[in-house]
Amino acid sequence: MEKPTEIFDRDSEWAELVRHATVKRSGATLGVVSGRRRQGKTFLLDALVRTAGGFIFTATESSAADALRQYGEALGGYLREPTPLRFANWDEAIARTMTLAPNGPLPVVIDEFPFLARVSPELPSIIQRALEPAGQRSNTQVRLLLCGSALSSMGGLLSGTAPLRGRAGLELMVPTLDYRTAARFWQIDDPRTALLVNAIVGGTPAYRHEFIQDDTPTGPDDFDAWVVRAVLNPARPLFREARYLLAEEPDIRDVALYHSVLAAIADGRTRRGEIANFLGRQSTDLAHPLSVLEDVGLVVHEEDAFKSNRSVYRIAEPLVSFYHAVMRPVWGDLERAGRAAQVWPRVQPTFLSKVLGPHFEAVCRAWARWEAGPEVFGGYPTRVAAGVVNDPQAQSRREVDLVVFGRDGHNQEELLGIGEAKWNETVGVGHLERLQRIRTLLPGRPGPADGCRLVLFSGAGFSPELQERAAVDPVVQLVGLDRLYG
Repeated sequence: MEKPTEIFDRDSEWAELVRHATVKRSGATLGVVSGRRRQGKTFLLDALVRTAGGFIFTATESSAADALRQYGEALGGYLREPTPLRFANWDEAIARTMTLAPNGPLPVVIDEFPFLARVSPELPSIIQRALEPAGQRSNTQVRLLLCGSALSSMGGLLSGTAPLRGRAGLELMVPTLDYRTAARFWQIDDPRTALLVNAIVGGTPAYRHEFIQDDTPTGPDDFDAWVVRAVLNPARPLFREARYLLAEEPDIRDVALYHSVLAAIADGRTRRGEIANFLGRQSTDLAHPLSVLEDVGLVVHEEDAFKSNRSVYRIAEPLVSFYHAVMRPVWGDLERAGRAAQVWPRVQPTFLSKVLGPHFEAVCRAWARWEAGPEVFGGYPTRVAAGVVNDPQAQSRREVDLVVFGRDGHNQEELLGIGEAKWNETVGVGHLERLQRIRTLLPGRPGPADGCRLVLFSGAGFSPELQERAAVDPVVQLVGLDRLYG
């Protein structure tokens, strides 16, 4: 089954779906497809069933009886029945579904499955019985795929003592596009423009086509105008998207509290105690909302590179970070059409410090973990994180933007390198000396024989003196935008 030309990238995801949909074996099989909203899951699955002649049903928020009626109508339409199918319960509906493929593998997709499971909690158990050998008397070869965007609900389908635990032959997560793939998707060749755009919209495919009608900045000089006309424009759907992302999550009840937590993190309050102080609450009060935000994929919890008991929270979706740091404080002004051009210059410093700077650091960590070869660090990176080290002489703490670890021949963790990232600053010898000082504060950390690498990232370039040092010292590595996107 050849991937349709309208599907961008997603080669591995398509290959896994095709493998599941065409596997030659008797009996039905189950697959689970999940991922955050707007990543193209339904687009992929719809292409799969169109290519293979399968059946897809997309659930909506409705009552149990209405959902069952909609399913019967959709299945009847697929089978070209003269009248809609009527089922008394989901036992009948699933039993009829399992008769669809008597002669060969056939993909059957139930999209937005959490909507059905919420109003009909018995449905996973019914599907489990249908997947058992005793429940497949028709010797069906249905390749059932359950899909959903509610990550906590989808994860719960196959965990612990859940009825479908151990039944799935496919657990596919459809991720956001990484920063390099996103640049190709947006058809942006200039690395600086690509990173600026990525800092706002991230790697969510739907934001380009459906939300701003393929409006792409033509270059760095057009970026500010693009933000005004495409992002801060109340007539564009992207304008309110960050607010709707929370409202669409079924596990979030007190939306105001969750918005406040995200606002604190976007403001730079990344530790739980700092978030609690920002909200005027006890630190223990935030355990549940932070856990929920992690479960729905909007927040990530990252351990410090040097101390596992010290950690920070970061927003995983750039658009959410941009909304809370830049848009939310001036929302009243932005809602009035035509005001964005006056507002954007006022909030640009906030964008640079609260959004773009941290995003650039995250991209640099991603490059170090997944794109940099062993020649950069003298080994293969296995863990990359930010960290904090104490400087007793200066009586201060020094933040390290990225710390790269690998494994030695005895499978023990070793320090491969440390790095610093500056977006809008020409990086010079002073930055290198800072890293050298930090390196001396890390005694007893085993590393490669040729020394801990010192990696400097910059979005604005490097001084001639630093370039001369790097040219003769392989321990010093310089990474600019061309290398990040190379």
